[in-house]
Amino acid sequence: MAEREIKPWLKTALELGPPLLFFIAYMRFQDVSWTIGGRDYDGFILVTAGFVPLLLASMGVLWWLTGKVSRIQVFTAVLVVVFGALTVWFNDERFFKMKTSLVYGFFALVLGIGLLRGQSWLQFVMGELLPMREEGWMILTKRITGAFALMALANEIVWRTQTTEFWVTFETFGLPAFLFVVFMAQARLIERFSLAEEDGDGEAR
Repeated sequence: MAEREIKPWLKTALELGPPLLFFIAYMRFQDVSWTIGGRDYDGFILVTAGFVPLLLASMGVLWWLTGKVSRIQVFTAVLVVVFGALTVWFNDERFFKMKTSLVYGFFALVLGIGLLRGQSWLQFVMGELLPMREEGWMILTKRITGAFALMALANEIVWRTQTTEFWVTFETFGLPAFLFVVFMAQARLIERFSLAEEDGDGEAR
């Protein structure tokens, strides 16, 4: 199915809306607890329980509007469902917190395996968006792999040593902001190896 175009702001809202709503809901209900079926659940657990169907609904709407959902989004959603369910079932917020480490750690592992094989699997995912020469893709993949590994490590350190409130803020804003800065910092690399900068003979200007 061909991907259909939608308004950029709507796509952004569908992708970023659930994490932001999770943050807002946690800040509102972090000090509230409920007793359900004889068990006490704090605000984090119940906000997590609400976040899972919200994320799935958001992905469903995105798929319905565009006809496409990325592999990364599907993988992330699977982990959210699994670890969200474990969090609620065992009434233990640690499962949901370690999910973030597993997501970024998995990305670093997959890209790292590709690098060991002499391939840029990042190019497989983003090649249509960033037309670059192979050398540029290998350099970019090494940097992004390192960034993902660092994010996984940072998440592990933060959730194990800091308060839940700090972790929610860090996971919602800190990690995405870091990844955004990393990608923005690659502008010169992308420009240097961009195929758009080549002349008709295929030689860089």
